[in-house]
Amino acid sequence: MTLRGRLTAAFLAVVLGPVLLGAFFVASTVAAVSHNRSIERLDLAATSVRTSVSALCQQLHAAADAVAVLANPSQVAGAANQVVARGLASAVVVIRPDGRQLFATPSQPPRPWAECGGAGGDAGPAAIAARVEMRDAGGTPLGTVVVARHLDSAFVARLAAATGVAVTLLPGADTPADATLSTESPATRRAVVAAGERLSGDGTAETDVGRYVRRVGPSPGQPLPLVLSVPRTVPEGLYAVLVATVLLAGFCAVLAAWWLARSTTRPLAELAHAADRVADGDLAARVPVRTADEVGRLASTFNRMTRETQAYVQALTASRDQLRGHLAILGDTLSSTHDLQRILQVILQTALAATGARAGAVLLLDPATGLLDGQYAEDGPGNTRLAALPDAAGGADAVAPPVLPAGIGDHQPSTLTLPLGTGLLGSVVATGEPVRGRVDRDGPELSPDEPACRTYVAVPFSVAAPAVDPPRSAPGRPPAEPPTPAPPTSIGVLAVYDRLGFDEFDGADLATLRTFAAQAAVAVDNVRVHREAERLSMTDGLTGLWNYRRLQEQLHREIERSNRFGRTLTVLALDLDRFKEVNDTHGHPAGDTVLREFARRISAEIREVDVAFRNGGEEFVVLLPETDAHGGAVVAERLGAAIRDTPITIQANGGTDTVELPVTVSIGVAVYPEHGATGEQVLDAADDALYAAKAGGRDTYRVATVRPRPDGDEVPVASGPGSPEGDLPQAGGASFGPQPPRQSRGR
Repeated sequence: MTLRGRLTAAFLAVVLGPVLLGAFFVASTVAAVSHNRSIERLDLAATSVRTSVSALCQQLHAAADAVAVLANPSQVAGAANQVVARGLASAVVVIRPDGRQLFATPSQPPRPWAECGGAGGDAGPAAIAARVEMRDAGGTPLGTVVVARHLDSAFVARLAAATGVAVTLLPGADTPADATLSTESPATRRAVVAAGERLSGDGTAETDVGRYVRRVGPSPGQPLPLVLSVPRTVPEGLYAVLVATVLLAGFCAVLAAWWLARSTTRPLAELAHAADRVADGDLAARVPVRTADEVGRLASTFNRMTRETQAYVQALTASRDQLRGHLAILGDTLSSTHDLQRILQVILQTALAATGARAGAVLLLDPATGLLDGQYAEDGPGNTRLAALPDAAGGADAVAPPVLPAGIGDHQPSTLTLPLGTGLLGSVVATGEPVRGRVDRDGPELSPDEPACRTYVAVPFSVAAPAVDPPRSAPGRPPAEPPTPAPPTSIGVLAVYDRLGFDEFDGADLATLRTFAAQAAVAVDNVRVHREAERLSMTDGLTGLWNYRRLQEQLHREIERSNRFGRTLTVLALDLDRFKEVNDTHGHPAGDTVLREFARRISAEIREVDVAFRNGGEEFVVLLPETDAHGGAVVAERLGAAIRDTPITIQANGGTDTVELPVTVSIGVAVYPEHGATGEQVLDAADDALYAAKAGGRDTYRVATVRPRPDGDEVPVASGPGSPEGDLPQAGGASFGPQPPRQSRGR
């Protein structure tokens, strides 16, 4: 139902309700008053009837007394005739004491007679009579004088005239209704008689012909069964006036309601139409202001709001175009840094700021595992926090996450890991197609590990794959076709969720993210290539350990850290015993197997903060930060046992037969700053101790001895516990046999 219909119905209910209620009240009041008046008339008429009948009975008693005074029978007859002749009675009858009739005037009324002194009966009497005893002078009863008065239409008419109501004498059982003595019209007589016969005593009823009736008698002193009736009085034309008044009021109310609803809803309809146009993108829509009331103020406010919104959208459009123009500059900036974590932070923060999204995620594909690794950040632009991605180079040189100012964001984002092709993000990387929409309408179904969202935009990070070179043409043939470009390869995905304000993302947001993702993908790929090149330049290709170049850098950093915090640094120099015999006897592939297994066991036995390096050939170095000579000796013993206790399985000379080859290692231990003031000096001291271990019979370790410093220089002393040397095998000790002159280390 429309607002106009509701207003009209409400107005009609408010206006017509009281009118109808008032009309009903007036009608019911008039009916009640008419009923009460009719009953009052019947009550007065009943009193008048009793008075008239009583007067008639007194008259008959007086006539009977006049006849009874004359004791002589001849005189009685004359007196009786005189009473009848004068019209005082219709008949006179004298009865002896023995019950025989002494005298009676002619033309007596038919029986029954109603006795004035009796209670009467329900049967309709033909006359009313009074009875008086006749006595002599001595009081002896001489008989009874009965004087009767015939009941006719004239008698009933006199009663009706005296009471002002219609009077009906109920007939006897054998008397037809048409012969009933009544002043009622023939049309209503039968209904009045029937109603009077149903009543008893002085009851009152209403007939179906519109009359109120009341029965009077028979009762002591009033022996006649009479029925009094009055018409039901209703003011003439009252109900017609009431109906006409209600109809007129209803018509006026409908006109007023129509005018009120139209004048109220017309501006609202115009406002709704303008709002629909604004919702469809027409910000130039305006509403005419017709009045100065609340509706007019609402229209003015709507017009002002649309003008401000139009100006704001124009400013946003200009800002978006400006943002797109700066994306290329941002891409150049991204491509100029090799800090992957910083690049990811810039990517996510820029995407959130460009789209006004509540949250976002950036994930990169790990080719080795086929998993998408990344972070999920929320709280909108400026509140982005990223946990560090796994560094491609690994080890202690992993890039730490950027430190943001305190108070930005309330929690760290969750780290995401998704299989390729799973959920929204996995499918975008698998297909390489950007998507946008609503989850409940457009899908796809989100993975349980993905952030919950309502709307989304997700674009892949795609880089161009290397071109495929066609087969070379033979000499003398036309040149081959140029290399065929391969389709772009997705290396990750960028997604934003739930634009603030609960609006869906539009095509402009998708185009913005696609442009930005193209630049960001180049930057991320450049960082990956740079890191891979850096890793390859600092790792040993055979064992996967850090190489000699990385050893020099790491040793320099650890020396600086030890000086800054006053801690010791232990250096282990390791060399496989008689490794040359392995290559000469079983071949170089077997030697490579031994080196790889040896590197694996070293990595398994050291701490996470310790770093292992391949120094070249079969020589290895292990740095033990914050470790003294005793700790270094413990690690040396553990490494020697790990190599010695389990032979290494090799394939002899490239064949299929396997050989269990026992391998041992000699280890030299040196501690900074006890055995050297620089990294090179400590490394040389560890190398000298390694020579001592070789000279001491191999498969053992030696701790370097403290050498005097030139020019009296003192070595800084660490604040931590010292390295007592009395209980450790020293490089220059005699308990392990004589030391040969320094020469090439036998393998």
